[in-house]
Amino acid sequence: MTSQVVTVDGHRVSLSNLDKVIYPDGTTKGEVLHYYATHGDVLLPHLRDRPLSLLRYPDGPEGERFFTKHVPPGTPEWVTARDVPRSGGGTMRQVLVQDLPSLVWVANLVVELHTPQWRVTDPGVADRLVLDLDPGEPATIVDCCRVALWLRDRLAADGLTAYAKTSGAKGLHLLCPLRPVPSADSSDYARRLATEAARELPDLAIAAMARRLRPGRVFIDHSQNAARKTTATPYTLRARAAPTVSAPVTWEEVASCGSPAELDIRLPDVAGRLAEHGELLAGLATGEGAAPLAPH
Repeated sequence: MTSQVVTVDGHRVSLSNLDKVIYPDGTTKGEVLHYYATHGDVLLPHLRDRPLSLLRYPDGPEGERFFTKHVPPGTPEWVTARDVPRSGGGTMRQVLVQDLPSLVWVANLVVELHTPQWRVTDPGVADRLVLDLDPGEPATIVDCCRVALWLRDRLAADGLTAYAKTSGAKGLHLLCPLRPVPSADSSDYARRLATEAARELPDLAIAAMARRLRPGRVFIDHSQNAARKTTATPYTLRARAAPTVSAPVTWEEVASCGSPAELDIRLPDVAGRLAEHGELLAGLATGEGAAPLAPH
């Protein structure tokens, strides 16, 4: 197996097993590392100051997968780590990916990157709202797009700007920059909005967690706004059967989507999409246009 030590912005990073096949289509660990290293400019603004949770799949998506929030053993001293409040009390130490060397180091672990809707500088105070649209078969991402358009317009009525990205799995994520608000308040708003959408789109959307209600409809998961929850970070690779990416999409793509294949975005597609569209989530990353939540 090919391994090497590289220097990234003055830090030595050991990269292992570069020719190891990670995805069934033949994508190697070296290609995964190259993806993260070359897209650091769009990834890092969504990672900085957000405690990182890692879904590790070192032997590929069909091998062992395990989720961790704790700082992994062997973490270099130059990688930032902070004590983060635990939901049950006390703290745990988590990694922050603040720079390109840290991103390359964590990518070598073969991970999905997950982050909360708040920053470590203000734990439990949300600066983003997220709605995870999850289709229940035979519904698909096409149905998620129909729900997303309704939600976009409803959020706009409350002064919020929605950005869309694929989940990298079956559905869509909608995200809005917020003026900082306690996570409990953003959770309550998201729950009320999901309930309203389910009422207005009864044959298309549900807000209830019960899996027996999901077939053929889109579950609007509002729970990821809770302070203890995390969401797949923009541009992260996913531990799926193919190297899919949780990638931003235009509202034109959402409105015109007629087939799941149209929003099936994979590792080789991202560079071309960035060249064509630019960073569609730039406003989300900077908090441009962040708005307060509407009152009850």
